[in-house]
Amino acid sequence: MSIIVFSKDYASSTWCLSELVKILEHRKSSQYIVLPVFYDVDPSQVKKQTGSYAEAFARHEGNFKPEMEMVQRWRDALKEVSDLGGMVLQDR
Repeated sequence: MSIIVFSKDYASSTWCLSELVKILEHRKSSQYIVLPVFYDVDPSQVKKQTGSYAEAFARHEGNFKPEMEMVQRWRDALKEVSDLGGMVLQDR
């Protein structure tokens, strides 16, 4: 089981995005459970990559021009995981 905590800065971490891709690949090949937790970020922001997620991907697209396929995999993984449903927690 993986519990993935998405925050406003999650998409700025290429390591986190790459791990997310691996987790979802594992989920497809087995009965692996993935529970997303959206901490102080709306699931639609993760899915549509708006706000801080859009800013992070603008940087990634500039830094990873030769590897745009990887950037697209990250985008697809965020869309997929946001459709799983999970917990939404707001900072107080």
